[in-house]
Amino acid sequence: MTTTTAERSGQFTLGDRTVNRIGYGAMRLSGPDIMGPPADRGAALAVLRRAVELGVDHLDTSDYYGPHVTNEVIREALHPYPEQLTIVTKVGARRTPDGGWPEALTPDELRSAVQDNLDHLGLDVLDVVNLRMPGFDAPVERSLAEPFETLAELQQQGLIRHLGVSNVTTQQFAEARSIAPVVCVQNHYNLVHRDDDAMVDALAREGIAYVPYFPLGGFTPLQSAALETVARRLETTPMQVALAWLLARSPNLLLIPGTSSVTHLEENLQAAARVLGPVELQELDRIGGTGEPDTDL
Repeated sequence: MTTTTAERSGQFTLGDRTVNRIGYGAMRLSGPDIMGPPADRGAALAVLRRAVELGVDHLDTSDYYGPHVTNEVIREALHPYPEQLTIVTKVGARRTPDGGWPEALTPDELRSAVQDNLDHLGLDVLDVVNLRMPGFDAPVERSLAEPFETLAELQQQGLIRHLGVSNVTTQQFAEARSIAPVVCVQNHYNLVHRDDDAMVDALAREGIAYVPYFPLGGFTPLQSAALETVARRLETTPMQVALAWLLARSPNLLLIPGTSSVTHLEENLQAAARVLGPVELQELDRIGGTGEPDTDL
């Protein structure tokens, strides 16, 4: 039996599923600035179908990508969905005609967002819904009780299987978990953006998935040059090295690199086969620092 690159990356629990650690982020399947249709709809469909063919078994999406476009493309490409496919979506924001991302956290907005995701994906129940809190790449410390309670009510009504949170602090995660079980946290984290080091480790101890976004976001030119040096030595790409570092960082990290190209998709999945030795790991850790000491949540 052939082993796919996704399967070689290992697996971790996401809700009541065990998924391969490299998934796919669908945001880039819409048009420029995540607005409107893709430039090549056929290519977008091909990327999704190739991802599933290669063993990707969890997708990250949202109905505010496009808006609506990305979920409609996913439905066209993959519905009826493979039994093993887990679709993770997020709510808590909306799009404006000029491409803005204002928050949408009132109970009515959240109920409407969940229903929109169900309708455009063609589902009766959403596998995982992440509550996205405000702040582009740094969480804003504020209560999430009201919006998370709304999602917990929708979960009790059978419209959502599992709940997660996105762009949150440790305190917000604890607040959410006091309301309902949380199966994943999706925050900004990568080789150089290490603010969540302690959270990653604490979640790992509790068997909760951490999903980093912006795997190459925030690099300085000097840091990028250091990453490229390692990539050249390993005869691979900086993106593959950055993804391989995340896979090595902690077993609970689930990756969702996104692309609109089948070629780039295959390159991203090949990160599972990249083995970073002690020397490379030490060099890469020096690029971003070692973070804060491990603490409990």
